[in-house]
Amino acid sequence: MANHQVRSTITHIGTLTSRPQAFVIFFAYAGLWLIFDRDSLDWHAIVILATWAMTLFIQRAEHRDTQALHAKLDELLRAASEADSETATIDNKEPEEIEVQRERKQQGDSPRR
Repeated sequence: MANHQVRSTITHIGTLTSRPQAFVIFFAYAGLWLIFDRDSLDWHAIVILATWAMTLFIQRAEHRDTQALHAKLDELLRAASEADSETATIDNKEPEEIEVQRERKQQGDSPRR
């Protein structure tokens, strides 16, 4: 039960890092660093901030692509009358649960000899 809570929290944090508020936090952190400890803002600190910024940009782009893909797949599932209801609600599950369901479906859908 605790393991599920940890996985859920990590997934939620990943989603939060794709929100515009994450960039506000980033700029506030960088500004406060500049104001309160300007002397330690050397090339190493600039690299740290650049890495953090790029991570946020990548997370945002990846989240946008994922949401667009989900919207398209949702539309296809609505259009297909024989779609499995369990698959239609898969986006509410944790990544590990999705992997298990995919493996189960692939084993069940494999051609029989």
